Amino acid sequence: MMNTTPATHTEEPTEAELEREGDIAADFLEGLLDIADIEGDLTLDVRAGRAYVSVESDDESLHRLADPDTVQALQELTRLAVQSETGRFSRLILDIGGSRETRQRQLEKPVDAAVAKLDEGASQASLPAMSSYERKLVHDVVAARGLVSESYGEGADRHTVIRRG
Repeated sequence: MMNTTPATHTEEPTEAELEREGDIAADFLEGLLDIADIEGDLTLDVRAGRAYVSVESDDESLHRLADPDTVQALQELTRLAVQSETGRFSRLILDIGGSRETRQRQLEKPVDAAVAKLDEGASQASLPAMSSYERKLVHDVVAARGLVSESYGEGADRHTVIRRG
């Protein structure tokens, strides 16, 4: 009997595998954009062990897709499409119309408030629960400020705690 379960890989994907993930994701997203009749230019990149796909356009309708919850949902669908093709979990990051940068700027406000608590003498400061996508952005902001962050909790209660290194 033939095993039809996709192989899972525990080792980090190679740059070529990540580029393939980006290509698969781009094909999937182009199909979705065509169905929605939205014009968009896709850019593929590989950074820090992840495939990054950005969708940009002057088409006003693309901005409807740039809502953080919509981007998160599309990112998960795109990851599933990549996983279906490769048989491997994907950590692909999707950006639509600069949504990652916009959300990162928004998340800097609660990070600023947490840093203020640390400056007032707190040993650590917790942020509210957020999605894995948002926690990743927070970890990036915190690291850029020379601080340490870790995620705690399970499921919808997973949150980030910030402390000095």
